[in-house]
Amino acid sequence: MAHAEQREAPPAGDEVAHRPTMTRAGLTDRLAPWMPFLLVPVLAVLGWLAIPSTSSWLTLTVSGLAMGMMIFIMASGLTLVFGLMDVINFGHGAFVSVGAFVGVSMLLVLANMTEAPSLMLNLLAMLAAVIAAMVATGALGWAFERVIVKPVYGAHLKQILVTMGGLIVIEQLIVVLWGPEEIYILRPEALQGAVTFAGAALEKYRLVAVGIGLALFIAMRLVLRRTKIGLIVRAGVENGPMVEAMGYRLRRVFIGVFIAGSALAGLGGVMWGLYQELITAHMGQEIMILIFIVVIIGGLGSVEGCFIGALLVGLMQNYVAFLEPKAALVSNIALMVAILMWRPQGMIPVVKAK
Repeated sequence: MAHAEQREAPPAGDEVAHRPTMTRAGLTDRLAPWMPFLLVPVLAVLGWLAIPSTSSWLTLTVSGLAMGMMIFIMASGLTLVFGLMDVINFGHGAFVSVGAFVGVSMLLVLANMTEAPSLMLNLLAMLAAVIAAMVATGALGWAFERVIVKPVYGAHLKQILVTMGGLIVIEQLIVVLWGPEEIYILRPEALQGAVTFAGAALEKYRLVAVGIGLALFIAMRLVLRRTKIGLIVRAGVENGPMVEAMGYRLRRVFIGVFIAGSALAGLGGVMWGLYQELITAHMGQEIMILIFIVVIIGGLGSVEGCFIGALLVGLMQNYVAFLEPKAALVSNIALMVAILMWRPQGMIPVVKAK
């Protein structure tokens, strides 16, 4: 009977007071991994509240998403190289520039297809340009890794110096091959102009860019999470020595990831050149600032973090440029500072084994 009375006795006051705190803490822990994914819709809602016209907000949002998708394409390869190979590659911007020039050269050769009013012919010309750019930058990435990066593995300061030197050399080679002048280009005929939706003018090319970026993100997730090579890459990012101990030749995976990252930079270069309708030898160096911001705030080695970071950068750039043009220059730096104060290792860091 005494035992039954003890069992029915109410909990002590301290336990009652502590129980809600534990519940709140547990809920916060469960929600923490999903909080970075809420930042993009939250930023979009804040933009909608700050921008007086809904049609202007929609136009800016699509433009920001397109910009973010293209930055993601260029940054996704670099974040994997960072995470897997521990290489700080400032030469990544050179692959962007080379991809833009090779792709645009192919589009000029296929001018009959790009000037035709047929969407199918335009897309085939773009596909040919993208393939040429990715093959060229993939091969360049292989040579870059063999000659410049391989001797400085594990030495970050040397990596910064030699890859920056490689960037300058490649930029000068572009000047030699294509000339020092800026090249103005036109988008394929069917991708020029805009469509009207809910009173907003949405550029056709930017809608295509959003679709390509989203498709690439889904494809990368499937490869990394559903295939054997993806499993090896993810395991190599988290614990390289363990993967090698299991008999896998991680060195070959390193080279493959570097080539793939360089090819993606070439793809991004073609798309960025058509987005700006202007290409220069230094365009890759200029965009590297945004690429590094995306890689850092996303978390080194994290494709999901890179994707979220790129969308945040694109939306922030467009919203702030519309509301206060002078503040646009520092808006993404402020975004990076805010996120790193919240999560110093990035939004979705890859936890490496020690």
